[in-house]
Amino acid sequence: MLRIAIPNKGMLSEPAWNMLGEAGYRLRHNPRQLVVQDPDNDVELFYLRPLDIAVYVGSGTIDVGITGRDLLLNSETEAREELALGFGASTFRFAAPQGSPIDNLEDVDGKRVATTYDKLVGDYLAGHGIKAGIIHLDGAVESSVQLGVADLIADVVSTGTTLRNAGLRVFGDPILHSQAVLIASPRVQQDDERLTVLSRRLEGVLTAKRYVLMDYDIPVGDVARAIAVTPGFESPTISPLHDKQWVAIRVMVPREKVNRLMDELYEVGARGIIVTALQASRI
Repeated sequence: MLRIAIPNKGMLSEPAWNMLGEAGYRLRHNPRQLVVQDPDNDVELFYLRPLDIAVYVGSGTIDVGITGRDLLLNSETEAREELALGFGASTFRFAAPQGSPIDNLEDVDGKRVATTYDKLVGDYLAGHGIKAGIIHLDGAVESSVQLGVADLIADVVSTGTTLRNAGLRVFGDPILHSQAVLIASPRVQQDDERLTVLSRRLEGVLTAKRYVLMDYDIPVGDVARAIAVTPGFESPTISPLHDKQWVAIRVMVPREKVNRLMDELYEVGARGIIVTALQASRI
């Protein structure tokens, strides 16, 4: 049975549960339930803190897990990234007080940097030849400068509102662009059939999130123009209708382009255009 760790709370939890389908939701009867078995799919789910998942996976206690790339790189474990999952995006950056002379990476040399991600920041600075003191804090690092604990911080930045409210500004290039990733234990071989199946299923869900199924009717004489608008992956499915002058076309299209494609199809003569969401797929 494949043992899978997923976040119990936080911004990664809901999408991770969605990606694992039935086992993520229906089989978990109580939010305090930390272990769920899914015998039909031969998996066992463990709901853990995102910060701890890479540690469990790296030690081999858990086979695979879903966590953030930043948490993986900061974990000091041997867990490896297998698949980027396309959600939970974040940017990791330096921030200094407004009006501070700290304005680029070179200015960090000799300063005190407060962060929750000691290893990640330390490795980044060492890789650029910068020597600085790393001050570990478990949370609210933006308050560390005002309280005199540090000269600047390194933290996850989304909108930057929290930093601005603390009188801080970001500077320099991002330390890391992070997102949710599937990670695997060093004890699980890359050609392990269980890992292959899980990766394929997750990729199917990712594809389903990026694409939708589009059905429409089109006069036979306009099929070539319609296919030029929606070529599909290999080729659209074309089915005859009762009226021999018309055919029905079914094709997968990018979700983000749906409205524009519907407009273009209507212009070339398509009617009865219907868009259906996908739950999973195999491409």
